[in-house]
Amino acid sequence: MTPEDILTELIRFRSVVGQPNAAITSWIADYLGRFGVEAQILPGPEGDRANLFATIGPHDVPGLVLSGHMDVVPAEEPQWSADPFRLRVEGDRLFGRGTSDMKGFLAAVLATVPALAALKPARPIHIAFSYDEEAGCRGVPHLIARLPSLCAPPAAAVIGEPSGLRPILAHKGKAAARVEIHGRSGHSSRPDLGLNAIHAMGRVIAAAEEAAMRLRSGPLDPVFEPPYSTIQIGTIRGGEALNIIPERCGLEIEARAIAGASPAALLEPVREALERSRAYGFETSWQPIAAYPALSLPADAPIARMLSRITGAPPLPAVSYGTEAGLYQAAGVDAIICGPGDIARAHKPDEYITREELAGCVELLGRLCAEFVQQAP
Repeated sequence: MTPEDILTELIRFRSVVGQPNAAITSWIADYLGRFGVEAQILPGPEGDRANLFATIGPHDVPGLVLSGHMDVVPAEEPQWSADPFRLRVEGDRLFGRGTSDMKGFLAAVLATVPALAALKPARPIHIAFSYDEEAGCRGVPHLIARLPSLCAPPAAAVIGEPSGLRPILAHKGKAAARVEIHGRSGHSSRPDLGLNAIHAMGRVIAAAEEAAMRLRSGPLDPVFEPPYSTIQIGTIRGGEALNIIPERCGLEIEARAIAGASPAALLEPVREALERSRAYGFETSWQPIAAYPALSLPADAPIARMLSRITGAPPLPAVSYGTEAGLYQAAGVDAIICGPGDIARAHKPDEYITREELAGCVELLGRLCAEFVQQAP
């Protein structure tokens, strides 16, 4: 199968984040099996979705992980020109949900398998495909936790998020939470008899704004834009009508942290403000919905030098979006971002990757794997 054929198959799976993914994992496992590569399907705690891990070469030698996620964001926008789950070709462009983010990379990885399997490398190449990355990297921690039982500690990991095939060294970490306050409803003419959840949430919002303003003073890291950690509230819901005391109010909040800062710790002043609402009779809840650490790889790391040499371009210092790379690094694996496509096309109608980008990724992975397996363990 050509890389485009593989991408065609991958796009037709509606592997939307948060949904069962047995269909796509089974297809990939069957594909790998055609070349004598055994895939480990690793169910997550949800029970209806799984990660996939496979090794080409020995299991007891430090290898290279090619990491990507199988899930995609929903494709419900009316602006799609055609079925987003059917690959559509127009000139050099290949349209479909996930083409850039990031089934193009998965297709390129799978396209290298026949040659790698025939090579029988002395140093292993690992294929690690995760689920629910789009929900805050929820699937890959379970895969990483299984690595000690699956292989020797990996030497490095390439996370194939769309980067224009330019290596990327760093990104911010993230923590996000869903916050709710429950008060007591009643007629607005008697606010003394109710507990206004929106008013209570206002104190939480004020605490979030104060914490965000303090972060502007530092610590700073000039590789990021902005160069400081951030906090922002993205959604808020509450109230039924003007003359009803609002019983409930909820919001979603996130923190994005520069390397060296804990994203969850940045949200603690907000959580403390929420807890203080209990003293006024309110009930509160704080539900984490996403968490991953920052990535910060030195430019002289072996995998960074290797990719820079192969691509002919120095690594980009940092990007604003987050990936699974920080989780690999936190587990002791040198991780770097490098994949085909453009993040600016992701999560939008008529997402696409070009044939040139797909072919370029296949070529890059072929050269990278060949150079890696030829090195002494």
